Amino acid sequence: MAQISAKPFRLALLQLGSLTANKQSNITIARSAVQAAASSVPKPQLIVLPEIWNSPYAVSSFREYSEKVPEVGTMYRKEVGEEEEGETVKAMREMARSSGCWLIGGSIPQREESTDNIYNTCTVYDPEGTLVAVHQKVHLFDIDIPGRQTFKESDTLTGGKTLTTFDTPFGKIGLGICYDIRFPEMAQIAARQGCVAMIYPAAFNITTGPMHWTLLQRARAVDNQIYIAMCSPARHPEASYQAYGHSSVVNPLGEVIVEAGHEPTTIYADVDTELLATTRRGLPVTIQRRFDVYPDVAANFL
Repeated sequence: MAQISAKPFRLALLQLGSLTANKQSNITIARSAVQAAASSVPKPQLIVLPEIWNSPYAVSSFREYSEKVPEVGTMYRKEVGEEEEGETVKAMREMARSSGCWLIGGSIPQREESTDNIYNTCTVYDPEGTLVAVHQKVHLFDIDIPGRQTFKESDTLTGGKTLTTFDTPFGKIGLGICYDIRFPEMAQIAARQGCVAMIYPAAFNITTGPMHWTLLQRARAVDNQIYIAMCSPARHPEASYQAYGHSSVVNPLGEVIVEAGHEPTTIYADVDTELLATTRRGLPVTIQRRFDVYPDVAANFL
């Protein structure tokens, strides 16, 4: 297992409210929330937006709102056309630059030009506005709970095929999107790669949220002895899809250290790297695994 190399940092989760079918309005709301978070004291090093915040969360909307996402490593340019990258991507670059923070841009619908596939995609930017990571949601939210909830992302979306981490001056971070958290292998692999946290932009609904939102975060945190964070949109009474809200951060002991309600808000959490170390010393599961008895799911990723 890779050693965790990290230093303490402050995390801000933006539970955006008043999101509508107007993409420009949604971008304005996000920009204002990022600016406000970056102005808080102490200033966060990492700011997180929620899942599908620039578009209605509806399979019928994903293609209409989809944008081009450029290659990882592309840098901020003041003048850039939509043929190179979408307006939301450009706006998020500017948010990162103006805030001076690392930005996990929640997720937006992405159109891949070479295939015409649509993905639910998370982009990450450093404080200079450089695109440093792209994660396409691996596990699509196709569920049917009789009498309560039916939703099928695969009617429009294609699932991603790669796992994603990125390095920062304060530690390696792993990414997932919403439904990805139900598949423990992703967090296991990230932890064994040395990630200090797994962060999931997410939009559980008011059926699955009360059932499993907190449970899943605590499970992933305890199993892997890392921080887990999920950032949701706020609930919108007029939206067709009702997000659960309750953005939260869980520490390596499985304790919920901060949790929102369902209203628009920003929550903050301090990631304590010493707690990571003491947790692993006290409960050394990271070095007690029996790969002579069962396989190492991370073997091909180390």
